[in-house]
Amino acid sequence: MNMQVRQETKPDVRTSRRISNLRTGLEGLGQLGKDLDALERLLVQLAQVTGKHTAKTVERLRKDVAGFEPTITVLGQVKSGKTTLVNAMAGWSDLLPSDVNPWTSVVTSLHLKPASRPAETGASFQFMTEDNWDRLLNQGGRIGEMASRAGAESELAKIGEQIEKVRAKAQKRLGKKFDLLLGETHNYGYFDKNLLERYIVLGDDFGEADSEQGRFADILSSADLTLNCDTVPVPLCLRDTPGVNDTFMMREQVTIQALRSSKICVVVLSAGQALTSVDMGLIRLISNLKSRNVLIFVNRIDELPDPANQVPEIEASIRQTLHNKQGPEDAEILFGSAYWANKALSGNIEGMPKVASKALFEWAEVALEPHQGTLGPQEMVWELSGMGHLYRALSERVIEEQGQQLLQKTANAALTVATSELAAGAVQIGAKQANGAPLSTYDALKAFQDIADFHQKAFAEELDAAVSEYHTRADRSHAKFIDRALRSLLSHLENYGKDIVWDYDPVGLRMLLRTAYSAFAAKVRGLSQARYEAAMTDVAMLYANTFGSAVEGIQMAPPSLPDLPAPIALGQTIALDFNDGWWISWWNRIRGFNAFSKRFQNLIARETEDFMTQSKDIQSALVRDVAQTSLREFFEQHSDILQDISAAPQSQEIESLFRTGEEGQKRTQLEQLTTELEALLAATTAQSGGTTI
Repeated sequence: MNMQVRQETKPDVRTSRRISNLRTGLEGLGQLGKDLDALERLLVQLAQVTGKHTAKTVERLRKDVAGFEPTITVLGQVKSGKTTLVNAMAGWSDLLPSDVNPWTSVVTSLHLKPASRPAETGASFQFMTEDNWDRLLNQGGRIGEMASRAGAESELAKIGEQIEKVRAKAQKRLGKKFDLLLGETHNYGYFDKNLLERYIVLGDDFGEADSEQGRFADILSSADLTLNCDTVPVPLCLRDTPGVNDTFMMREQVTIQALRSSKICVVVLSAGQALTSVDMGLIRLISNLKSRNVLIFVNRIDELPDPANQVPEIEASIRQTLHNKQGPEDAEILFGSAYWANKALSGNIEGMPKVASKALFEWAEVALEPHQGTLGPQEMVWELSGMGHLYRALSERVIEEQGQQLLQKTANAALTVATSELAAGAVQIGAKQANGAPLSTYDALKAFQDIADFHQKAFAEELDAAVSEYHTRADRSHAKFIDRALRSLLSHLENYGKDIVWDYDPVGLRMLLRTAYSAFAAKVRGLSQARYEAAMTDVAMLYANTFGSAVEGIQMAPPSLPDLPAPIALGQTIALDFNDGWWISWWNRIRGFNAFSKRFQNLIARETEDFMTQSKDIQSALVRDVAQTSLREFFEQHSDILQDISAAPQSQEIESLFRTGEEGQKRTQLEQLTTELEALLAATTAQSGGTTI
C-alpha cells in the first residue's frame, strides 16, 4: 500500500534574493549542460530515422541522458554546519531546518533541477520497514548485536531501554497508525518548513501527542525533495546524511548505502574543533574512496579569532591526521563559512556577531583576488564564504568522473546506430546486385546469438575465477588478522594483566582487505577490456561476413570499461574500533586464558562476519553486475542493429527510393546526424585530454 498524502498548505520554501555571482564555479557544468542538451536533441532526431529495433536502443540512450543526475554526498558530525552548507550549495538559505539538532537517522536527498529541465516540486518520505524495526527492537541494532555477542548484558539492557523509549514516544505520537506506517511512502506535490519539521526533525521527547514537530521522524527511513533551481546548469542531487555516531549505528549503515551510490563526497569539519572520534569514523569511511573524489570543507571559519594564521595550521593538522589514519592524503581541503554564504543569499549581511565580522575582514585580506575588489558587498561575502571554490572543485569532478564518460559512451553508441542505419541502406541498395539472393535473417541472428552466448558465458566463468581468488585472499587475510589479534591480547595479559586496557587497531585488517580488493578490481578491469574487445571483433566480423563491403561504414566501439564501486563497507565499525565501555568490561570478567582465547576468537569471527560479507560477497556481486551489464547492453544494442539491417527489403525497385524520395531524405538526415555526433564526440574527447572512454 502506498499512501498518497496531500495537504492544502501553501509552501513557504522560497528562493533568496539572487546575487550576481551565484553561479561562480559552475561554468564548467554550464558547458556540460549544453553538450547534454545537444546530445539529447540529436538522439530525438535519430529516433525518427531509425528502424523499429534500433529505435529501442536510441530510446534507452535518451533516457540515460535525461536521467543524468550526479550525486554529491555530504558527511559531517553534528554541529559542523553540514545542513547549513547544504542550504548554501542549493542556493536556498532557509531550505532545510538547520536550527534544530539532531536530524533523525535519515538521508535527505535534494534533487535540484535546472531551469532548462524543470520538474514538479515535491517530497517523498519513506518509512522504516517492519524488518528494520524488528531488528532494532529485538537486537538493538549493530551495537546491540555486538554487546550481545560480548556478553555485556548491562550495556544491552541500556540499549533496550533506549529503544523502548523511542518506541513509546513514536506510539504516543502516532497511536494506531504506528504499525500501519511501517514500510509506507508519503508523497506530496510540495514541501514547506512545517512539512519538513513534521517528518525529518526529531521532536521533543516530552512533547504532546498532537504535536506536529517530529511526528514521523522516529520511524522514517529516507526523504527525497525535488525543486527547481535556476543556478545549477545540470541536474544535481545533494545528499545530506545524518552522520555515523548514533547509539544503534543505523546512521552508519545508511551513510554507507549513500556513499555506495555516490561518486563524490564532501566531508564537513568544524574549524573550531579538533578532529574528534566521530571525525575519525568519517575518515575511516572515506578512506576507501579515491582521493580525487573526496573534498574536505572546513566550515565555520567565521568563528576563528585569527583565520589568516589559523587556517594554514588547521590544514597542516588535518593532513597529518589523514596520513596517520590512512585517510585520503591527497584529498582537496577547502575553507569557508556556510554562515557567511547564507547571509549573502538572504541579502542580510548586516548584523553579524563581532567575531564573524572581524573574521570576515581578516579573511578578505588573504583570500580575495585583486580583480574581486570591485565586487559588491553581497558578492564579496559570497566569495569569501568559499562557495565559489567548492562549486568549482565539485564541477571538475562531476565532469571528469561522470559527465564526459556519459557523453562519450552515449555519443559512441548513437554513432554506431546512425552508421549502421546507413549501412542498412547500403545493403538494401547493393544486396540484389551482389548475388541476387535474399539475406538470411535467421542465419545472421543465430550466429549473433551464438557469439553473445559464448562471450557472456566465458566472461561469467572468468569473473567466477576472479571472485573466487578474491574471496580466498580475503578469508586468508581475515584468519591471519584474528590470529595476530589473539596473540597480541594474550601477550598483553601475560605482561600487564587485566588492569591496563588492551587496544588493538583493526586498521591492519582493513588495509589487507583493501589491497585484496584493489587487486581484484584491477583483474576485473583487465578481464573486461579483453572480453569487450574480443566481443566487438567477433560482431564486426559477423557483419562483414554476412553483409560484405556494404557495412564497412559502421563505426563500432567496445563497451565502456566499468567504473567499479569503491569498497565503502571496509569503513564500517567493528568491535575492535572500541576500547571502552562494554568491550573493556567483557575481558575483565573472563577467568582463564584458555576460555578467554576461545571466546575472543568466536567474538571477533562473529563480529567481523557481517563486515566480511559486505566486503566480499556484496562488493564482488556489485562488481560482477557492473561488468556484465556493460557487455549485455553491448549485445542488446547490436542485436537491434542486426535485426534492422537483416530486415531490409530486397526488391530491385527499392534502389530508386534510396536515391530520391523519403528514403533519400532519411539517408541525408542520417549523414547529417553522423557528422554532428562525430563533432560532439571529438569535442568531448578533446575536453577530456584526448582520452576516449
